[in-house]
Amino acid sequence: MFGLVACGGNAGGSSDQDKVTLALVAYSTPQEAYEQIIKAFQKTSDGKNVEFTTSFGGSGDQSRAVEAGQPADVVAFSLEPDMTRLVKAGMVADDWNADEHKGMVTDSVVVIATREGNPKDLKDWDDLTQDGVEVITPNPFTSGGARWNVLAAYGAASDVGKDEAAGVKYLNDLFKNVPVQDDSARKALQTFAGGKGDAMLAYENEAIFAQQNGQKIDYTVPDETILIENPVAVTKTSKHAEQAQAFLDFLRSDDAQKIFMDNGYRPVNEDVAAEGDFPDPSGLFTIADLGGWSAATDKFFNTDGSIMLDVERSIGVSVEN
Repeated sequence: MFGLVACGGNAGGSSDQDKVTLALVAYSTPQEAYEQIIKAFQKTSDGKNVEFTTSFGGSGDQSRAVEAGQPADVVAFSLEPDMTRLVKAGMVADDWNADEHKGMVTDSVVVIATREGNPKDLKDWDDLTQDGVEVITPNPFTSGGARWNVLAAYGAASDVGKDEAAGVKYLNDLFKNVPVQDDSARKALQTFAGGKGDAMLAYENEAIFAQQNGQKIDYTVPDETILIENPVAVTKTSKHAEQAQAFLDFLRSDDAQKIFMDNGYRPVNEDVAAEGDFPDPSGLFTIADLGGWSAATDKFFNTDGSIMLDVERSIGVSVEN
């Protein structure tokens, strides 16, 4: 987990007494988008007297840190269970997802990233389990992105859960080809950019981010992949709930959603989404198609016993309870 402070100028001659500071705690990959969105928000009437502290890291780690007492006014995670943890802890309202967007702020899909030119011709899920192919993906017990990767792979191999045995076999074959598991999607990208691995499972937006920053990678959107949905909420512990809610509302505005889109995210704002040019995978499925997050978390990621616990142990990776 790492943090930084993002501050912006405040309009007019307002005094320090008028200013408030909001703490944004988020998962790792949208850091650049949030830095840009914060600056845009501070130019509005609602945001002119608002400053921010920001913290970015693996989604699961960030959620657990807030549960343990890290200050947070707005939380933004990779996946819904990291929000559910804070609901159960009494730190986020039960109705956090009652709005028209069901609590989500951005969408994405899982893609296969490769070296520029795709020298090993790795285009589909079966290609990633070939002998001699190294695949980079983060640790699913710390990274939300990794959990999306696991479920995309399983869903594709199992015909969206119809053949569980085939899906489990695929995960075992895949993770035998994973040489290192970083604790966040952003760190996994750094590992891949540093030259490790032939392919990387990643958020579509992370692959776009890498290309925008001059990294020599290509990526393929598989026909069968999962829709990634990223939640956001104001905490019940916020001392500045009005300003925090104004920031959350701004996140779904045309201006903020265009910034997200420019950073590779699929907007949840339909007007902005209509302006995008994202591939439409023929076999796109959702977490609901796999039984929902509660069932999937217990089945795949329970540290007391689950599919991924068995997979990790089979390759010698220790998982803490």
